[in-house]
Amino acid sequence: MVTLTQLEYIVAVDTYRHFATAAENKFITQPTLSMQIKKMEDELGVIIFDRSKQPIIPTDVGRKIIEQARQILFEANKIHSIIDDFQGEVSGTLKIGIIPTLTPYVLPLFIGEFSKKYPNIDIYVEEYYTHIIEEKLKKDQLDVGIVVTPLKDKNIHEDPLFYEEMKIFSHRGHPIAKKQTISVKDIASPDIWLLDDGHCFRTQVINLCRMKSQVQSKLPFHFDGGSLETIMKIVEREGGYTLIPELAAGFVPLTAPVIVRNFSDLTPLREVSLIYARNFAKHKLISVLREEIIQQVPKSLRNKERGTIVEWR
Repeated sequence: MVTLTQLEYIVAVDTYRHFATAAENKFITQPTLSMQIKKMEDELGVIIFDRSKQPIIPTDVGRKIIEQARQILFEANKIHSIIDDFQGEVSGTLKIGIIPTLTPYVLPLFIGEFSKKYPNIDIYVEEYYTHIIEEKLKKDQLDVGIVVTPLKDKNIHEDPLFYEEMKIFSHRGHPIAKKQTISVKDIASPDIWLLDDGHCFRTQVINLCRMKSQVQSKLPFHFDGGSLETIMKIVEREGGYTLIPELAAGFVPLTAPVIVRNFSDLTPLREVSLIYARNFAKHKLISVLREEIIQQVPKSLRNKERGTIVEWR
């Protein structure tokens, strides 16, 4: 009979695509893990993993078995959640993924108070692009993500938290800073600084302006970077302009050689959500995390009706 332990082992191998790494993650020896998986394959009469490939990949039937294994393990883990809810305990491990354009502005708002309020939660925070967070959620390498939505992924649940306005961040000497009003079409210019490919905020800006992704070609130099704060520093020193999220605008000193402006014809918003795989079992932990974040962000950001959500996917 196939055991839950064997199911855990094949899920681990699928996650890490390496027997030794999977064994290390499960705190057992590689021969033990390999023996249990081979025993399962013999009992079922199928091959779950193609060991001739590097990295190891599941066979066609193996993918279906692993998908079912994840569902079975999820249902089994519900028992622990039921007990925790019954006892009123808020404890366990919570692995959070967050995108780079949110980390410096959102994480400090809630993480300190959250860890103090719930000392029995072991919190791990990792920074990744959105697509990596999605992959890790589906492989149970992360429990929850803080990203910009909508994602339109049927395997991911989205729980909106707040709505940030996208604002113009310009050097005071740039012509756009001198305009009395600024419309969306005004910023579709070759001297706008953008993040590199992979950032949802870059795609949102391109979608908002309806411009081509090669708009950086007329800048004084090409910068391929993933730090919004670095781009803001470049604008301060070199000129030009970019767009920034609302929470980032709060970190701009009034004495800086830059100015933050709103659009006159539109209030573009980015929707920030908690996301988790649909087989997510830690409902209590995600509930208290959501509550803490909403409590800490400015109340005005919770109003979806104040503007228009700019999609990026």
